[in-house]
Amino acid sequence: MSSHREAPETAKDPVADNTDVYAFVSPDAPDTVTMITNYIPFEEPDGGPNFYEFGNEDVLYLIHVDNDGDGLPNVSYQFEFHTVVRNRDTFLYNTGPIESLDSANWSRRQFYTLTKVLNYGTPDAVSTVLATKVPSPPCNVGPRSTPNYRDLADEAIHTFNPRRKVFAGQRKEGFYVDLGSIFDLGALRPFQNLHLIPMAAAPGVNGTRAVNVHSIAIQVPITDLTSGGTKPSGVYDPKATIGVWGAAYRHKLHIQRQHRQVDSGPWVQVSRLGNPLVNEVVNPISEKNRWNTFAPVQDSMFAKYVAHPELARLLPVLYPGVFPHLASLKAERADLLAILLTGIPKGLIDGFQNYTGPTQADMLRLNTAIPPKFPNNQNIYGILGGDLAGFPNGRRVADDVTAIELRAIAGATYPLVDPNYKPDAAAGQLTDGLTPKNTDQDYLYHFPYLATPLSGFDYPRGH
Repeated sequence: MSSHREAPETAKDPVADNTDVYAFVSPDAPDTVTMITNYIPFEEPDGGPNFYEFGNEDVLYLIHVDNDGDGLPNVSYQFEFHTVVRNRDTFLYNTGPIESLDSANWSRRQFYTLTKVLNYGTPDAVSTVLATKVPSPPCNVGPRSTPNYRDLADEAIHTFNPRRKVFAGQRKEGFYVDLGSIFDLGALRPFQNLHLIPMAAAPGVNGTRAVNVHSIAIQVPITDLTSGGTKPSGVYDPKATIGVWGAAYRHKLHIQRQHRQVDSGPWVQVSRLGNPLVNEVVNPISEKNRWNTFAPVQDSMFAKYVAHPELARLLPVLYPGVFPHLASLKAERADLLAILLTGIPKGLIDGFQNYTGPTQADMLRLNTAIPPKFPNNQNIYGILGGDLAGFPNGRRVADDVTAIELRAIAGATYPLVDPNYKPDAAAGQLTDGLTPKNTDQDYLYHFPYLATPLSGFDYPRGH
């Protein structure tokens, strides 16, 4: 879910599968924005002997920022990885404890080059290399192989220029969702007694428990991202809001020659992600692969699926009698179009806007003038919970985007555009029954925010 294996072709290409994107004003450095993109869904911690890694020169990873509302990138951060095999005479990932990033015991290492690109994909593009040969940490193998993993991960946090940080490596999966129940005909365990095929209500089960991901995170000053490099004057400053999305690219030509492969030609986009769950549960199967190849500026062609989401039609069928008001709502969902494709304009929510203009584009829209909240004070339901620093104002690692989007699709946000509409009582209560507390999430209070990955020794397959 979110964007794990969300399209048929993407599901076959995990190293290029963008699973989650986060963008938020950093709570521990409030003059900066942190952006995170995750790849490689459902990494089993005990993944040896070939432990997980980013694509080796055959995948280009980018974090894009639009600061003028046209759905095209103005500022992009590009990551290109290179693998070095130190010991070619062993089948082992490591031949002894890995106690530092340059350990001779570590057989297969990855490094990356970080490049900042202005106006990516245009004739006016300007590239500046910010860092080279930056090491990624190893995967968390176990207490003998990676005995001080937290220190290894901290060693991989690279500071480039003042107040700018970058990290690329394995992390614990931070997204929580009851996959098994939701994809069993849209059942939500806490409410499944009301389902068309009823069962006893039960607590949610986290389908992403005990797995890791590979995470790319960068933290930069707000003024690195805003139009003209200006500090926003306030919440209603048009320059305060930026759009953020992640994308992965592969070479256009791939040739397999016996024991080796050759990739050449221009980079072409194979995966992208802005708002969670759009390509997962809004776009139909027939459009998912196609959607992954387009830039956000072209999303008006998919807007009809947001304006009339299939799930909004299914909920009254799957839960008979629970959603009578939603069943009668036939109008175009202007609330969802605003939340997901244009941003929320001034005047709908007191003290808030993240509107980027009329261009319909799937991006995480972050109003950088809204101060962050320290994790202990955050409401996981974001704006629906009265917390203007949370989703859909960007997205923090703990935000319960599954519940937020379920509630929005069920009609909880429609009164923003039609005050006469009364949502069904259930619309504001929908949840899969999971929270960070009951899914054992242990997010960090500092960069890179996602927790230390689980080790294969401690979390063997099926744990």
